[in-house]
Amino acid sequence: MAVFANLADKLQATFKKLTGKGRLSEADINEAMREIRLALLEADVSYKVVKDFVARIKEKALGADVLESLSPGQQVIKIVHEELTALMGPEQAKINISSHPPTVVMMVGLQGSGKTTSSAKIANLMKKQGRRPLLVAADIYRPAAIKQLQVLGENAEIPVFSLDGCNDPVRIAKESLAHARTHGNDFVFIDTAGRLHVNEELMAELKNIKAEVNPSEILLVVDAMAGQDAVNVAEAFHADLGITGLVLTKLDGDTRGGAALSVKAVTGQPIKFVGQGEKLDAIEPFYPDRLSSRILGMGDVLTLIEKAQIAVDEKKALEMEAKIRNASFTFEDFLDQLEQMKKMGDIQDIISMMPGNIGKQLKNIQVDEKEFSRMEAIIQSMTKEERIKPDMINASRKRRIAQGSGTQVQDVNRLLKKFAETQKMMKMASNQAAAMGKKGKKKGMFKLPF
Repeated sequence: MAVFANLADKLQATFKKLTGKGRLSEADINEAMREIRLALLEADVSYKVVKDFVARIKEKALGADVLESLSPGQQVIKIVHEELTALMGPEQAKINISSHPPTVVMMVGLQGSGKTTSSAKIANLMKKQGRRPLLVAADIYRPAAIKQLQVLGENAEIPVFSLDGCNDPVRIAKESLAHARTHGNDFVFIDTAGRLHVNEELMAELKNIKAEVNPSEILLVVDAMAGQDAVNVAEAFHADLGITGLVLTKLDGDTRGGAALSVKAVTGQPIKFVGQGEKLDAIEPFYPDRLSSRILGMGDVLTLIEKAQIAVDEKKALEMEAKIRNASFTFEDFLDQLEQMKKMGDIQDIISMMPGNIGKQLKNIQVDEKEFSRMEAIIQSMTKEERIKPDMINASRKRRIAQGSGTQVQDVNRLLKKFAETQKMMKMASNQAAAMGKKGKKKGMFKLPF
């Protein structure tokens, strides 16, 4: 996540110093704790949270089992990972499901935090899990809030309940439950109004809605870019409403990330979802241990696998294996691959999930997303025959393709050259695999890696 890039770099640099030493002294531990404290404060983590966090790590790191260990640096990293996970979790917190449907989820927060979008995103997530959600437009104050929710609902094919001309959000919330029971909706997401700041009028309205619908969940939507303000907001909402969980939005932004590491500690309530983008599927359950691993440079293989399983079409993957085996990979296949990569999300984010040296080696590579768009445009400007037989693309065809894709002939030449090199590499790999397969049949040890 871009939001934790600076914090991750600083913590990883600190640990590199520790792991480079065969033995650690108390002075080494104190120096590391000082650097961890500064890194967290610069990331806008609450001062009290940082103070308690560092104290716990230091107490454990000065224990005999660490100082006398053969790899004390690794032991300290293990302690930090455990404490960082505990600070945010310690484990994934799921939605509280009512034993008497529908499960009512109140979405609360300040204006502009992403409540409406988050309501639709989480409802969409529930729909994918076989649920029948209903979205409720109870924000009657913000211009176009109802229309925004209706558009999102339409895109996700989720019904939206509203009462035309009604200016009573409590009544809207109450009648939405009756509607849900009549129409078989087992989840109700109530998109409530927000204000630019916490005030008595806002809280009184939310308390009235809570008293009327008795929600299973009150999820506070917090903008991760708000920094310490997000922590203050979380404290205020929890004191007045008794929130049951949090949704952090805009974690794909270039922010310091302190809110994510502070809100659980100050409210005692878990982060349940994180949003990273505007698309309906740009939200995911929050896993504290996975985020801790990513911050400390250990990667996040489980999330990477889950993203790949969602994005990759299994049938197409099998077809691709056969094409690679037969060295018959075409521009049509290349276009499919680009599409599937885009479904997995931001490429830098994908790189950050790769563990160990792989992620470290790729981390500083600047991936030009525009280059992918250029390649896509060039391929889409080719005829179907040209995609299958790129050798037929002569000078006049290159000019036509460049004009059609809004690029230069040099860009077309560059892509054709890269593609020819890729085909050559695939052919070599296929030949090597085939040779290994023959040996395997004789010895009964090897088989094709496809």
